[in-house]
Amino acid sequence: MERDAKIAILRWEKGHVPKGLMQLEAMAGNSTNLKSYPFPVKLVHVEGANVETVITHPSRELLTNMIEISKKLVNEDGIKAISTSCGFNAIFQKELAEALDVPVFTSALLQVPFVYNLIGKNKIVGVITANKSALSKEHFHACGITDDINVEVMGLENAKEWSKIFEKPDEEFDIDVVTEEIIGVARKGIEEHPDIGAIVLECTDLPPYAAKIREAVNLPVFDFNSMMGHIAIALEEMRLY
Repeated sequence: MERDAKIAILRWEKGHVPKGLMQLEAMAGNSTNLKSYPFPVKLVHVEGANVETVITHPSRELLTNMIEISKKLVNEDGIKAISTSCGFNAIFQKELAEALDVPVFTSALLQVPFVYNLIGKNKIVGVITANKSALSKEHFHACGITDDINVEVMGLENAKEWSKIFEKPDEEFDIDVVTEEIIGVARKGIEEHPDIGAIVLECTDLPPYAAKIREAVNLPVFDFNSMMGHIAIALEEMRLY
């Protein structure tokens, strides 16, 4: 008999995911691909959650809906931790965590203070994001990233193929081109900022590329899955010994 899931991931509303992201969701490592986890995970579609309400114009109405759904998951389904399928939900981190009686981890950005302490104050934490212009100090502060933490944000929004998420959501990606764009952004970031000591992938669609990024820049890479593993160990969904 399969175990009941203890961790739930709030994902975008069905039918509101750009085609390119749907292609990435098919890859092991993606936050919404159940094959990414060696333990059960519950995926929950959230009405009203999409690029507009999460990334470009974060919605208070959506936050209310997420809180209501999460409370039901905790009280009725026995869920022990809540996550989300997009790192830009970081902006809701404090309010979600304060509204619920279980751990909430909305974004891989929560790992930035941890990583900064690992590499020391003379190094920079590199953050690769889906859209640099949409990632604000408000997102950072909600995740405990204070202004004295050295962060360099590397955005994918100017990558032609990747930008279809925002400009041509009904078109599919050329996956080979997207792969080159992602690795290229990482390499360029390290070339321009050689003091970067580690990388955090904000975007939950990037973990399938974490190994290639590590190989390309020879640095530790943290992502949604490293955060998920930390929570899974804390809940004893996964054991190292």
